[in-house]
Amino acid sequence: MSQFVGQTRLAYSRTWHHLNLTTDPRPLGRLASAIAITLMGKHKPIFDPSTDCGDYVVCTNCTALHTTGKKRFQKKYYRHSTRPGSLKEITMDRMMLKWGGGEVLRRAVRGMLPKNRLRDDRMARLKCFEGVASPYKANIVRIEGVGGSVTQLAEVREGFAAAREAAAAVL
Repeated sequence: MSQFVGQTRLAYSRTWHHLNLTTDPRPLGRLASAIAITLMGKHKPIFDPSTDCGDYVVCTNCTALHTTGKKRFQKKYYRHSTRPGSLKEITMDRMMLKWGGGEVLRRAVRGMLPKNRLRDDRMARLKCFEGVASPYKANIVRIEGVGGSVTQLAEVREGFAAAREAAAAVL
């Protein structure tokens, strides 16, 4: 047993979550708030606002991002270079055509994270992809909509069964 009282390195281990936006029925705002909670680590019992204990989130199929009402055509994003007359605006629809749904999702999540020095580190753990493929497939441990865990997948169960048989043969 550990002699150290407090939070150990195991408590701060990061899990990789996967969200497939084609199967997720939530609109943009509810999705972004759930992602922000996961990036901050508020779903963990060791959460502390001053420490970065959040997890990774991989979002695929960002082209299928869903919004309610007329937000897609009426919501505007602004940027300014601090020079006089340089205010630029773009609608959500034009932004999705130009940079994809991943950028819209990133901006929504960024606005829901606390405005402090941890925000950039937390945003770096959000990975957005327009298609189905992602290079982080081997890292993913939790899949939303499949019982919550990778252990529910058939190929993982077969691997566990094979490992149990191999262990039984050794004993």
